[in-house]
Amino acid sequence: MSQYFEVHPDNPQVRLLKQAAQILHAGGIAAVPTDSSYALVCHLDDKTAAERLRKIRQVDDKHHLTLLCRDLSELANYARVDNRQFRLLKAGTPGPFTFILEATKEVPRRLSHPSRRTIGLRVPEHKVLEALLAEFGQPLLATTLIPPGEDLPLNDAEEIRERFEKQLQLVIDAGACAMEPTTVIDLSGDEPEVVRRGQGDPATLGLT
Repeated sequence: MSQYFEVHPDNPQVRLLKQAAQILHAGGIAAVPTDSSYALVCHLDDKTAAERLRKIRQVDDKHHLTLLCRDLSELANYARVDNRQFRLLKAGTPGPFTFILEATKEVPRRLSHPSRRTIGLRVPEHKVLEALLAEFGQPLLATTLIPPGEDLPLNDAEEIRERFEKQLQLVIDAGACAMEPTTVIDLSGDEPEVVRRGQGDPATLGLT
């Protein structure tokens, strides 16, 4: 049975965020709101939790998981970033963009793409998630909460609890999110490539 926290979207209760961080540090999986849609998150260094997260989504190790970071300086600990990439990152963060970059040694090999050694990273713009990341003290491993066999992410916390309460340890309800996932931009090659168009507008980064 998952716990269910109703959190104020603009002034999240610190007491609940502390409890949420404790659940995640203990290996729990949580459904959390973001600036694009609800996402599943777990501890970056917990191998068992990461495997359970993939199992819930029914994705294999070639599916890019994403690290949710507090800011660009934290993101740079987990990805190799040159000046050109940094300019794009600065223009797109915080916001609904996921950037695929070459992972550093700080990222466990089991979490990066098995052949490319890349990882998805993003800095979300959502007050509840920003406060949770600050309380947690490090990035969270995440994937968009799209149920297996479906195309759209879930954006209603009550529905998430009904459908996944036996698989999750926590659902954070901060109201409905957008129904659209992030825009994914691959920066690991010679030129930026828009892999998936979502809520973020590539034009704001100078991309078409």
